[in-house]
Amino acid sequence: MLRQEHIGKRYGSLVAVDDLTFDARPGEVFGFLGPNGAGKTTTISMIAGLLTPDSGKIQLNGSNGPDDPQARRHVGVAPQALALYEELTGAENLVFFGKLAGLCGTALRERVAWSLDFVELADRRSDRVKTYSGGMKRRLNLAVALIHDPPLLLLDEPTVGVDPQSRHAMFEKITELQSRGKTVVYTTHYMEEAERLCDRVGIIDRGRFLALDTVENLIAAHGGKSVVTAQRQDGEVRLESNDPLDECITLQKAGGILSLRVDRPDLERVFLNLTGRALRD
Repeated sequence: MLRQEHIGKRYGSLVAVDDLTFDARPGEVFGFLGPNGAGKTTTISMIAGLLTPDSGKIQLNGSNGPDDPQARRHVGVAPQALALYEELTGAENLVFFGKLAGLCGTALRERVAWSLDFVELADRRSDRVKTYSGGMKRRLNLAVALIHDPPLLLLDEPTVGVDPQSRHAMFEKITELQSRGKTVVYTTHYMEEAERLCDRVGIIDRGRFLALDTVENLIAAHGGKSVVTAQRQDGEVRLESNDPLDECITLQKAGGILSLRVDRPDLERVFLNLTGRALRD
């Protein structure tokens, strides 16, 4: 559905994206996981045709690149910065963007109705967007990306600034879209989102992939050992182990254990092991 080969993008001396290669397969949720400034949004912008790569090649749906208007019709984009007109109603926003995508008449009316219903905003269709909550705006932003029924969706940090209920609703919508056969490229810096949603994850930093695989394989390759923490009467004992259960049994047999805790490697530990633990500004 999407193929990107050796893509590079510079802003003067700053290398934003550096020789990036990956593909997103039909029906897959592919995650870009990286710190702020890692190159995620720049990559999404090049796939969408908003920026032109300095080097490399992008193919959409097995055909041409994003410089071809017909190829761009296969793509829907929900940008991190909300792309909505707040003085218009929810329905009016969708009509406007639907017409830009070439829809009209009955087809446009049906897609507007479907999109509003899908993101659970049908009851607010006639309200101005400036009256929407942050979560509602994020859902409408997704509806705009869906208005022309594209097979490929680019979702750039779609849950930024929303409450837990809205995040959960967004997760459910993305899972449903995948079940409908959509391919989703999903950027985030939230580990739990990547673990929950993504079939494969590319960890990106300073414009390059540090690792790319399923979450399970990333944890196995880069997560390190489990940590067993035993609280004893004479203090705390911390042990790293590939077999934490066996370690717990051994400690219990030795006696004097007040409590045991096992911390298994997860995607957050993988991320920190690969990108470092220093603060980023």
